[in-house]
Amino acid sequence: MRTRMFAAATVALAALSLTACGGNDDGVRDEGASKPTAVDSGSEAGSGSEPTSDKARTKDSGDATGSGSSTGSDGSGGSDGAASDQDADNDPGAPENRVPCSAANTSVTATPVTRPLNHMLITVTNTGSKMCDLEGHPVLKFEGAQSVPPVIEDSKPQAVTSLKPGAKGYAAAILVAGDGSGGATRQVNSLEVGFEGSDAFADSTLPSEGVHIDDSLRVTYWQSDSVSALN
Repeated sequence: MRTRMFAAATVALAALSLTACGGNDDGVRDEGASKPTAVDSGSEAGSGSEPTSDKARTKDSGDATGSGSSTGSDGSGGSDGAASDQDADNDPGAPENRVPCSAANTSVTATPVTRPLNHMLITVTNTGSKMCDLEGHPVLKFEGAQSVPPVIEDSKPQAVTSLKPGAKGYAAAILVAGDGSGGATRQVNSLEVGFEGSDAFADSTLPSEGVHIDDSLRVTYWQSDSVSALN
């Protein structure tokens, strides 16, 4: 009887021992999840290198930063802005490179013409190094004149006449009324030509026999061609 009780107690203790050791139904001990091998750990931590995917991300990030810096340089417009400024400096038509035409940067001639009758063509040449603008009409100052002749309003052009260096502009003067409505004529032998906005006058040589004028004397606006001036 004692022997059977002792054997039963022994079996019970053995069962408790197996349960405490975490055995499974098959009596095999569960060691838990496996740990990384030493080779894997060494290849990552020991060498200090990053996984391939991380390297790719790092390279992409670096490339993006570099291109961003380059874009910022282009965005500043440094080279493009400098090129634009240089183009403006080389453009004679740019507003900052233009000046008014005056007695200081032009030469003027006055020549009577046969057609139309009693007309005189005034030609101005840009002798300066910059484009100049012929504002308004010539200011004519004939010998002994007490006033300057009025302008013919119908001759006003749509735009201001501008002259490149060496280019010419034109105006016309109607010297005498064909119907005699201008009163008595008189001979004049000298002429000075002025420009609107300036007090200076340029001498203009007249024919040796001079020209005849009367009180109907008038002048046109500056034009870009002689035909428009004489018409």
